[in-house]
Amino acid sequence: MMRVSKTLNKSSGGAVSGSWLIWAVIRALVVILCVMTAVFFIIRIVPGDPAKMILGEYSTPEAIQKMRHTLGLDLPLWEQFFRFVKTLFTQGDTGNSIIAGTSTRALIVERAPVTLLLIGMACVLAVVVALLLAVLAATHKDRLADHLIRVIPTITLGMPVFWVGLLLILLFSVRLHWFPVGGIGEGWTGTLYSLTLPAITVAFSQIPTLVRSLRAQLLEVLESDFVVTLKAAGIPSRVVLFKHVLRNSALPTLMLLGVNISYLIGGTLVVEQVFGIKGIGSLLFSSIAKRDFPVIQGIALYCAVSVVIISLLIEIISWWLDPRTRGKQ
Repeated sequence: MMRVSKTLNKSSGGAVSGSWLIWAVIRALVVILCVMTAVFFIIRIVPGDPAKMILGEYSTPEAIQKMRHTLGLDLPLWEQFFRFVKTLFTQGDTGNSIIAGTSTRALIVERAPVTLLLIGMACVLAVVVALLLAVLAATHKDRLADHLIRVIPTITLGMPVFWVGLLLILLFSVRLHWFPVGGIGEGWTGTLYSLTLPAITVAFSQIPTLVRSLRAQLLEVLESDFVVTLKAAGIPSRVVLFKHVLRNSALPTLMLLGVNISYLIGGTLVVEQVFGIKGIGSLLFSSIAKRDFPVIQGIALYCAVSVVIISLLIEIISWWLDPRTRGKQ
């Protein structure tokens, strides 16, 4: 009987996990579809004519109409949307750039490595700094270090990321000459060096929320019964902290980082513009200025897919690491 019950529990657990994963993927696909549809129609509401952008301010109405016909902009919106979806699913692309005349995918792939490297550096910096500050605050509860760590991030939480970038440029680039004002250096060393200040700027916006979340989780775990038992058994406090407490506190912070990944990507695109980095952010802003619809749609779609996939992976990892969440899915 016990073997039968164990077999039933395993089979039911597998069925629950399988159905949960299917629904999670379906939710992700629905989000991507909604973003794709919203971006297509919203950018066409924005004032500005791509045909006029290409031909110039003094072009004739006949020339503009001919260019609109060439670009397919004179078609009904539903027909444009159908062609957009068809191109997306058949070619994996949102079409050719109206301005450059090349594939949107090729333009994005060319700019993506710098942006991905900047996002990775910012994410690592945010996690490391938040971890150090949260541990320091939790282990010095209600002392000066704890109060400072709680107050300062709260003050900086409302600072716009572009404003923080400008302040850091004035301080570390113009005054101290520690980092370049903008651009990308040559080689891996030069690239990492030139992206350090932008990465700090992007991480600056994520650190306060991560510190508050991780500090709260650390304090909750530090006051739990099993930690008291481990300390009473004579296990050193450092071992208890880094081997047991951090492991049980990191999961909610990981989920919070997954929720904030969209803000991280958005902040990165803005910071690229501030520091003059030729990544996806600069491509996006130049495309918006020129009303390059296919490039705008491609960047928005790829960013949305990236955010959804990362969020889904973090949700799966948290479901796998924490058995308590499995029954809640």
